[in-house]
Amino acid sequence: MSSPVRHIAHIDLDCFFVSVERIENPSLVGKPVAVGGSPRGRGVIASASYEARTFGVRSAMPTARALRLCPHLILVHARHGRYGEVSDALYQRMCDLVPVVERASIDEMYLDLTGCERLLGNDLGGFIGRLQKLVREEFRLPCSIALASSKTLAKIAVGTVKPNGMCVVPHGSEELFLAPLPIGVIPGVGNKTEQFLTTRGFKTVADLQAISVEKMVTLLGTNGTWLHRVVHGEGSSDVSTEWIRKSISREETFSEDCTDTPEMEKVLYRLVEDVCSTLRGKHWKTRTVALKLRYADFKTITRARTMEPTDDDPVVFRAIRNLFRTAYSGKKPIRLLGVHLGNFDDSTQLTLPLLPREERREQALKAVEEIRAKFGDASIHVGKE
Repeated sequence: MSSPVRHIAHIDLDCFFVSVERIENPSLVGKPVAVGGSPRGRGVIASASYEARTFGVRSAMPTARALRLCPHLILVHARHGRYGEVSDALYQRMCDLVPVVERASIDEMYLDLTGCERLLGNDLGGFIGRLQKLVREEFRLPCSIALASSKTLAKIAVGTVKPNGMCVVPHGSEELFLAPLPIGVIPGVGNKTEQFLTTRGFKTVADLQAISVEKMVTLLGTNGTWLHRVVHGEGSSDVSTEWIRKSISREETFSEDCTDTPEMEKVLYRLVEDVCSTLRGKHWKTRTVALKLRYADFKTITRARTMEPTDDDPVVFRAIRNLFRTAYSGKKPIRLLGVHLGNFDDSTQLTLPLLPREERREQALKAVEEIRAKFGDASIHVGKE
């Protein structure tokens, strides 16, 4: 038997972090806004509104440069825990409506509608339009959505209609749809590969469609086989219902290279507070903590240790501080510090009985998160010891 025709939608939340901030502060609507780090340091932009992008502001750009390009840019400090909550709620809502949903990231997901044609009145295009309206009305979030025969093609298609657009690529028209697009739209074709191909006369997908798989492999090695399939409309169609976040990380780049050990430990504690707050919001405990340390010469080292499952700030901080004191000699200036958590357990599934002291601690940490949710992340802090 032949495989069924696949129908896969891709939802991409437009300027997700900025959009969440606008929900809670409507005065930001219509203005150039960016979520990112401090302009006084080496902070970077995590998300920029389309109004800011008209000035050249982009994600991963140094915040100081973004402000030079757009002096009236409104800068908002990131609240990763809140963004995660909104993403989780939207994911659960999609699971109520679609049989198979895969989270690709905090602001992207795939929906497998294969086999739902009759159930949806043989109008899948109308259905994804209703989904887009639902996201806008129930969650007050703008999104772009596309429907195609594979995940790869759906992702490409959604990029052609951002922001707040919708696209359906009919079966059998994949190559025709792709042909006029620039080669840079293909996932995995980065700047270097695009430049390499452009200098050899390949500017659009149609140019790549015109050559054989053998020539593609000659140009790009083993990646050529995959690229040849994609430009001819093929791609991954395996939508997984399991999405496990593998890590939680936060970093801070100093405005000036730092050798002040007490100051660096203060920064590390702020980072620990942030990652542990996110951890508790997910009802997870971490078994692995890691330190990232980047010197002024850009040499980067990491150190990690495994421990009993925890979501407690002081416990994580003590482990990070020990890694830092072992790794750092106190002489060479530091450019960046980072904290990374991984190897998670679901705290709701841990069955070991808590001692009275541990139970009181769990209740205290829960109260901390409730206060932060109501009054902001800076409203209360957990002691280091």
